[in-house]
Amino acid sequence: MALLALGMVACRSGSPEERLRQQFSAMQAAAEEKRVGDFMEGVSADFAGARGMDRAALHNLLRLRTLGNASIGASTGPLDVQVQGDTATVKFSALLTGGSGRLLPEQMQAYQITSGWRLEDGEWRVYYAQWDPPR
Repeated sequence: MALLALGMVACRSGSPEERLRQQFSAMQAAAEEKRVGDFMEGVSADFAGARGMDRAALHNLLRLRTLGNASIGASTGPLDVQVQGDTATVKFSALLTGGSGRLLPEQMQAYQITSGWRLEDGEWRVYYAQWDPPR
């Protein structure tokens, strides 16, 4: 228990950018491990996404993808993080894959993503995301 408590304190003691990067990594791992609920903990209640997507629609999309694929992959390029007080913008490229879990994925799509983040109760949560195919 003491090690767990120390780990939680260490995570909170980093700079705002470090804590945001940790949250991003935790959400990426949750998506790849098909832990939709854990991923959604990092999504703000008033999330707004591409083409009018709200938090509930994002949750349903993630559940659909995890149920429809035995394995899911999410590889990201370098994160461009810009922190402005209690808000931040994170831009990155992502390659999302899905399939039966065999050697090669059956589905693959690349995106350029811009996301808006804010501190809510001391935790970084994404409140906005726009994703487009690469240009």
